[in-house]
Amino acid sequence: MSEESPLVRSLRAAVAAAPEDVPLRLHLAELLLEAGRNDAAIAEVAVALQRAPGDEKARELMGRAMGAPAAPVQEQAAVPTAPAEEKPAAGRRDGFDWQAAEGQVRDVVPPRFVESPLTVDGSGDPGDADAWEVDAPGTVRLADVGGMQDVKDRLEAAFLAPMRNPELRKLYGKSLRGGLLLYGPPGCGKTFIARAVAGELGANFLSVSVNDVLDMWIGNSERNMHEIFATARRQAPCVVFLDELDALGGKRSRTQHSGMRNTVNQLLTELDGIDAQANEGVFVLAATNLPWDVDLALRRPGRLDRTLLVLPPDAPAREAILRYHLRDRPIENVDLGKLAKATDGLSGADLAHVCESAAETALLDSARTGTVRMIGMKDLLGAAKAVAPSTEAWFSSARNVAMFANEGGTYDDLLAYLKKRRKL
Repeated sequence: MSEESPLVRSLRAAVAAAPEDVPLRLHLAELLLEAGRNDAAIAEVAVALQRAPGDEKARELMGRAMGAPAAPVQEQAAVPTAPAEEKPAAGRRDGFDWQAAEGQVRDVVPPRFVESPLTVDGSGDPGDADAWEVDAPGTVRLADVGGMQDVKDRLEAAFLAPMRNPELRKLYGKSLRGGLLLYGPPGCGKTFIARAVAGELGANFLSVSVNDVLDMWIGNSERNMHEIFATARRQAPCVVFLDELDALGGKRSRTQHSGMRNTVNQLLTELDGIDAQANEGVFVLAATNLPWDVDLALRRPGRLDRTLLVLPPDAPAREAILRYHLRDRPIENVDLGKLAKATDGLSGADLAHVCESAAETALLDSARTGTVRMIGMKDLLGAAKAVAPSTEAWFSSARNVAMFANEGGTYDDLLAYLKKRRKL
């Protein structure tokens, strides 16, 4: 392909800066056509026609680029003698087949509107694999999770090492069946850890909440649950993340509605798989703030049989979280180590609120004085003092469970933490 002229290059830059300017785009297309670059001209005219379907100049340029015959010049004295009026073929206007032209530029310009068929009940086609949004393998790794070394070590030993080493897994007869349940107070990064696990495995990520599953129509909730796992199997390796598991898989003995019980039954069926290899490459992670409300059948061996407590961030994690939330804000003389110590016991969400509150204080002062000032330690420490730990209510409830309902040592990690923090 010959090198473009300086004028064409300038026009391309101008069109990129003003994509809605149809005359400018048509001028570029005309120059490309004169240079013999018909394909490039067609692409530009097609975009112009999408923005201005009735533009005569654009239609004329498209005809020339597609090789339409030139309109015959009629003499003024000539008297037309048409024995019979011929009806133009479908799709042909002004002697040019516009349907054929549309077919040739279909790959250049996407359709303006897309209609999806609906089922009888008004919902989308549940059999469509694209109905569930599956995220491609992300770039988040466990190294991006600040601190929490105990959590990382448990994940590595119980979940990641066997998956990364298939030869050792085969040698030791380690099964890939089963999943991991993350539990702990809200706002402590359970979802972020799940995404980090998916990144470590190089797996797709499918996040599922109760709104994705429950449906008012009888049988649709179970069908949705089945289609979620069917999509994950098609997209394997894939991490299925069940958020708020206590809502999706609550204890059936406490559930009055039969539809919810059937949904839990369907989840149990999907976790078991049709056969031993059904869920190969499908890794199930779940998160809940209320593990004691999860149906016990979901936590038996072969299902969500590994449990990991995710606690409020430790000092290195708090420092990393604070650094992240302050990275794009105007700050000066901020001692992250001191700030991390002052925010002991706060969750990740609490720390984000501390940074937001400190920014509000500095912004309000700047608005009142008319002079922009930086966010300082005084703002951050004041905000940290005003924010009460949002995890206290959760620990109040969890304390009774850890002390009086710790059958089989399920909550030993929680009990040890409470003793360490002197919350018993």
